[in-house]
Amino acid sequence: MNILFVGDIFGSAGRHIVREHLPHVLETNAVDLLVINGENAAGGFGITPSIAEELFDLGAHVITTGNHIWDKKEIFEYMTVPADSHVRGRRVLRPANYAHGTPGFGVYQGALPDGTEYAVLNLQGRVFMSSCDDPFRKADELLSQVTAKVILLDIHAEASSEKVALGWFLDGRVTAVLGTHTHIPTADQRILHHGTAYQTDVGMSGPYDSVIGVEKELVLNRFLTGMPAKFEAAKGNPKMCAALISCDASTGRAHHIERIILGE
Repeated sequence: MNILFVGDIFGSAGRHIVREHLPHVLETNAVDLLVINGENAAGGFGITPSIAEELFDLGAHVITTGNHIWDKKEIFEYMTVPADSHVRGRRVLRPANYAHGTPGFGVYQGALPDGTEYAVLNLQGRVFMSSCDDPFRKADELLSQVTAKVILLDIHAEASSEKVALGWFLDGRVTAVLGTHTHIPTADQRILHHGTAYQTDVGMSGPYDSVIGVEKELVLNRFLTGMPAKFEAAKGNPKMCAALISCDASTGRAHHIERIILGE
């Protein structure tokens, strides 16, 4: 079974590069399950229902997010659906370790056309991030409820140490632990000892002539002067960053992971 995870889509440049390259990546690699992190897809800050629909139309089974999920208010109602709902908004996840009562859900379990069950979990780190519940204990809680063997976790976190620790904590219990949030792809993809595919950060699908997606002049001015400024999404040199994982669908154990970086 082949799984493709597309790293944080950032702004219109990210959406464009993913639309350009995703179809042939899916076909060439016979991808069975597609998961996309879309939390920055709307101008670099948040996601809207219309953009979520666009990503689903591209073939996404599940959309994960992170700390920018609430930046666009119109997403609230889109994600406020019953747990057993089959509408697309149910498949847009926010970190599961957010406070009880926030819209949406942090885990989705579904089945592919061939009957293979899968689950996607979304968590947020606590180091250098806004306050949320313990992602380690929340992962334990979620896994006690999941029946699928094929399980992908998006850990949206700042600290590489926290992501690495979560990878070891879940080794052998999930198919893949993939990091997002820093927008910089790491070169440490590997299969851990008990069959979990791991990468500290898949990287941003967006403009790399930027400072993590934002127009570089605006960020440089902030560093040089300390003065506030409205950040705008850059557009130059877009790349699509993704991770391709192959696993045994009957056990959920991964046996291959590779980085994908594609540009214009």
